[in-house]
Order: sequence, then C-alpha cells, then structure tokens
Amino acid sequence: MITQMLFSRHEKKTVWAVCLILLAAILVPLANLLIPEGSVFHVPGYLVPLLGKYLCYALLALALDLVWGYCGILSLGHGAFFALGGYAMGMYLMRQIGDRGVYANPLLPDFMVFLNWSELPWYWHGFNHFAFAALMVLLVPGLLAFVFGWFAFRSRVTGVYLSIITQAMTYALLLAFFRNEMGFGGNNGLTDFKEILGFNVQAGGTRAALFAATAIALALALVLSSAIVRSKYGKVLVGVRDAESRTRFLGYRVENMKLFIFTVSAMMAGVAGALYVPQVGIINPGEFAPANSIEVVIWTAVGGRGTLIGPIIGAILVNFGKSIFTAAFPEFWLFALGALFVATTLFLPKGVVGTVQQFLSRRKEQKQADAAEKIYQDKAAARAESRLATLEPQAAE
Repeated sequence: MITQMLFSRHEKKTVWAVCLILLAAILVPLANLLIPEGSVFHVPGYLVPLLGKYLCYALLALALDLVWGYCGILSLGHGAFFALGGYAMGMYLMRQIGDRGVYANPLLPDFMVFLNWSELPWYWHGFNHFAFAALMVLLVPGLLAFVFGWFAFRSRVTGVYLSIITQAMTYALLLAFFRNEMGFGGNNGLTDFKEILGFNVQAGGTRAALFAATAIALALALVLSSAIVRSKYGKVLVGVRDAESRTRFLGYRVENMKLFIFTVSAMMAGVAGALYVPQVGIINPGEFAPANSIEVVIWTAVGGRGTLIGPIIGAILVNFGKSIFTAAFPEFWLFALGALFVATTLFLPKGVVGTVQQFLSRRKEQKQADAAEKIYQDKAAARAESRLATLEPQAAE
C-alpha cells in the first residue's frame, strides 16, 4: 500500500518542483566547488549554508502544511519538533568533538565539565553513533507527537483550543531546556561542532554535501506528502478538515487519522531540525520559542496552505526577505512580519500559490465557456443556414 502511494501518479507541478529541487542539489554545490570565485556563476561559500537553512525551513513549512492545510490542525508547536530533531543531531555532533574541546575531556562535553558533571547522563549514551542519532531524530519528535496527539485527539480537542495547547507544549519545553540540570547546555545550548561522519563541518565540501542532503530530503518529503494527500486517505483527511462531524458519522476513526498525519508531520519537522543544526552550527532553547512556530504558520499562509508547493515557496521568500530586511532595519522585522501576515489574510487569503492556481483555474473555465459558446453559436449558424437552404427552393416554386 505504501509503495503504491509513493509511486502513484503525481501532479505535474509536484514533479516539476521535485526536479527543480534536485537540480539545485546538483548545481549549487558544483557552482560553489568547481566554478572559480571570479565567475558570475560562482556561489560563495557563505551562501551555501544560508540556502541550506532556507531549505530546512521549507521542509518545516511543508510538514506544517500536511496537518494544517489538509487536516485543519493549526499547530503552533511545530517549532518544538524541529528543535528536538536539532538537539538529537547536536548531541551526536557534540560526542564527535571528543578531547578536542576546551577542557580536553574525551567523554564529557565542555559545558558538562564546566558544571562539574562527573559522568555522562544515560540519555546521552548511543549518540556517538550516527545511526542511533538519526533514529532519535525521527523517534523523539514522532513519539512526542504520538503521545500528545493520542490524548488531544481522543479528547476531541479542536480549533483554537488545540492551537493553544500546542503552543503551551513548546513553551514548556523552552523552559525545561533552559535549565542546566537538563543536561543540554542550558541557555547556551550545543555548539562548537567539529565533525560529522568524520568530515570537518566547516569545510566547503562538507557544507556543499549538507546542502545537497537537505535538498534531497525536501524532494523526498514532497513526494511523500503528495502521495499521502492524493491517496484515498488524503481525500478523507480533507473531509476531516472541511466537515469532521460528517466524516465521523460515515464511520471513519477521525482521531486515528489525525494521529497518523500529526506524527508523520512531526517526524518531518525533526528531520528539518537535524539538517539545520550542522549548517548553522548551533542549537539552543531559543528554537523552542513560540514565536518561531508562529513564523512557520506565516510562511505557510503566505505561500498558500493546502498546496504543498506553496509553503516551500513561502518559507524561502519570507526568510530571504528577512535576511535583507534585518540587515537594514533589524528592530522593525517583527512589525514587518505581522504586517505581511495581515496583508496576506486580507488580500491573499489563499496565499501566493493558491491565488495563482485560482486565477489559472478561472481562466481555464472561462476558455472552456468561450469554446462551448463558440460551438453553440456555430451549431446555431449551421442550423440557420440549413433552414435557409430548405426554404429557398420552396420560395422559388
């Protein structure tokens, strides 16, 4: 069933989007590593991780679109799943430092030595292996989403109440991870990474490989999301979004359907966070901030929720604008972001991609109506000519 979903026929726009993302995964690293710096086609070294960060945000927005755009679950806590995936990868990267830290302790990270920890906490064991860390990137956010969704959806918590408790969840994690006693670096978080899979994190080739991996992950997530929403399960999800009580009356276990898509979405967000950390070089409790989750909602709304491609475009456009705007007016960015959200709600309620799709749909319908009208007129003219041809001999007699 899963294989049939993945290899089912996708929309042309999805196929084109996947091809463009995979093309970027090839061209950007090549333009950075092979093209000389003096060339206009050269991609500077600092730009590669920045573009990779944009793609991580795009993957996070795509994850939110699955639950919000197609199931009607407005989650204001997806930043928590993103951060948990980032911490799982950060723990692996910290274990790779070994005795090259400031305190040269082969087992304990520097912040643990500074805080006089005598031994490595039990939940840090296993993170010296990449495979274990990769499993935790999926398992930790997925497990949290599963447990949270189990209680929330079976209690039939919906609407604004569900949004509020998802935001409360991420705020609780923010406060917890700020504590030094948690063993995750407290306020400073995890940073000063050295290697990933034996390669220098700061090397140009490693950064290019991380960008390519992020682009490939985004392309795979888009294929998976498209397969889900175009399947029978996806059609029922839309029914849950538009008329949950009627869908429940038809015999569907709505809470199970919500739980599945919420868990899958959280795991995608965790992957985005894991790819984000080695490219940015730090993970701290600030990633749990509720404002970050609200920003993800804005990216999705600007691009167009319920379109899959829209959130990807929205995340890239908004964060590109943020990079430019904050360089000139850093103190006004939050006001600009709020104004953007209000303007989108008032003038582009379907987002950029949704508005374009609506325009093209109306134009297609108008063309079909014009073609049908022309056919009708041609048939009417033909019938009139036929009648005239019949009447002319009679008039002659």
